[in-house]
Amino acid sequence: MKFKNIIKFFTVVLMAALFAAPNFAHAQDEEEDEGFTFGGAVRYNFISTSYNNTMTNPEWTWDTWRLNVDGSMGDIDLSFEYRFYPTFGSHFIHHGFLGYDFSDDLIDDLYMELGVTQVPFGITTWASHSWWFQGPYYVGLEDDYDMGLNFDYTGIEDLKLSLAYFRQQEPEGPIFGGDVTFGGSGSGRYSYDIVPGNGGYWDESGDTLATESASLSELNQVNARVAYNVTESWEIGASAQVGGIYNRERDQIETSTAFAGHVVGNFGNFNLKAEYINYDYNAKGDAGHNLDIVQMGAYGYKYFGSGMNPSQDGYYSGGTAAEASLYVVGLAYTIPVDWGPISNLTFYENYTYLDKANETFADTQHNVLGFMVTAGKMYTYFDIASGKNQPWLTDSFGEGLGAGTNNPRWNTRFNINIGYYF
Repeated sequence: MKFKNIIKFFTVVLMAALFAAPNFAHAQDEEEDEGFTFGGAVRYNFISTSYNNTMTNPEWTWDTWRLNVDGSMGDIDLSFEYRFYPTFGSHFIHHGFLGYDFSDDLIDDLYMELGVTQVPFGITTWASHSWWFQGPYYVGLEDDYDMGLNFDYTGIEDLKLSLAYFRQQEPEGPIFGGDVTFGGSGSGRYSYDIVPGNGGYWDESGDTLATESASLSELNQVNARVAYNVTESWEIGASAQVGGIYNRERDQIETSTAFAGHVVGNFGNFNLKAEYINYDYNAKGDAGHNLDIVQMGAYGYKYFGSGMNPSQDGYYSGGTAAEASLYVVGLAYTIPVDWGPISNLTFYENYTYLDKANETFADTQHNVLGFMVTAGKMYTYFDIASGKNQPWLTDSFGEGLGAGTNNPRWNTRFNINIGYYF
């Protein structure tokens, strides 16, 4: 993959767009409304778990508060969101981009976003119905945001094409008061990315999982996505992602890939979301070994785990399997109601199976059964989240997505998330 050529191509496109923009402004409707709107959200969590038998279980936490700015001035759009997570002691940007609509000026139905914007991959905006997201989110392949340039083209009937280049991950936010065992460089972010830390690989004997420092980050990523509306209610699509995993210590870059196929459909009050994803986070550690496990982080925490040594029940570790396939399906049913402020009840079942390419690793399962209550500007999720080798649904945070544990039990967390959006 010639990353230098890719960079040159997108630089030429961007320069052409920026130099041409002043001329486009004269063709715009001078009476078009300009200005900005400000908003945000406050969210709280009630948590009760089957795996944390302490005096703090159950507990209330302040999940999130956020600030939003959206608007347009001089034909240039702005969308910005910054989030604060008091429970995790971290805050960071969610997205922040400048947008321009090229319609009627250069190419009809072409829209550009420049900055921290959503990666066009798989089902967008989310592959899930619940507060918990689906499994791809936890390996960086659902609702991911990076720093770069994205073009959306909708000039062909029933077809949407997206092409994007991301120079690097989104900026990292600070971490305050978190557990330094789990926190660290690269993890103060909203969406999961590969971060510096330790990696795992099989040693020369072939029966021991060893650790190695890995000064890794994501660099020079290209995404292409196509979505087609077969009918007004059904969308099918395919996505491809090719990027670099950069090792700062070795000053070398390896090529990673991810591919997805998806379908989204509505029939009556039902909504179906399903997709298949295969990814290969091809990376090398600081000593040059090909890694079977890479470290990922978000919310001020890494998938660190407690070790990478053999145990009686199999191998366990923090981190994420470097290569795997995901099978994702979610079904939701919405009931309109008129109960005071309550207008909708949405019931859902979301499931992901993560099949790790390394056959000695134990696979991951993720399941969320629940419902959402819509009441004006308030959205409340009632979730029963269960998982096997799921890094958040365990008393050993961060373990599961790597080598995992053989024959684990289902861990369950009952979660109520109350959010007011303004």
